[in-house]
Amino acid sequence: MAPLFDSSDPAALLSGMRLARQAIARGELAVIPTDTVYGVAADAFQPEAVQRLLDAKGRDRTAPPPVLVPGVEQLGALADPVPTEVHALVEEFWPGGLTIILRSRPMLDWDLGETRGTVALRMPDEPLALELLADTGPLAVSSANRTGEPAALTAAEAEAMLGDSVAVYLEAGLIGDADHELARAGSTIVDATALEYPAGKLRILRHGVIADEDIIRVVGADRCA
Repeated sequence: MAPLFDSSDPAALLSGMRLARQAIARGELAVIPTDTVYGVAADAFQPEAVQRLLDAKGRDRTAPPPVLVPGVEQLGALADPVPTEVHALVEEFWPGGLTIILRSRPMLDWDLGETRGTVALRMPDEPLALELLADTGPLAVSSANRTGEPAALTAAEAEAMLGDSVAVYLEAGLIGDADHELARAGSTIVDATALEYPAGKLRILRHGVIADEDIIRVVGADRCA
């Protein structure tokens, strides 16, 4: 049985974070809290670990996981180009519930699945996640549930679905209000790859915790499809 650590207990949190870092370094999986739902995390630069994540969720390579980053500075390190409108979105909504799809830098040694040369990036607004990311670097993170099941709002919910496919579970309590209409909605996902072209437009692919009208306000209606 994979261990579950309660982050409200300082000793358990210290042990859990240490074991999560070690598990990720070995190419194993850890369930961590984010600001939207619980996520299952793997080293983004270990293809076997990313495949393990997809297998745990019951997904194939046509559904590559997003990548969480510890800071805005990783944006330019992992993606190119980064259009002006994306910088505005990041300034407004990072850290937070906005995932942005951009073109991945071609020289990066990773395999996230069938991405068609893109990467979905997000900086979460969650202290434990950011602390772990600061130690591990970018992590491939997807919602901690089996595909087709509701996203987990506690680590215990994630454990009930993912079991021993995950090495370590970090429990930080209930995320958000389980009765709220946006509970389990996850991040808002936008595709910004076309913004590098003069007539290109941003597309909202998934409606999540960041409202569509807020995205349009920042980018401009003329730059949104």
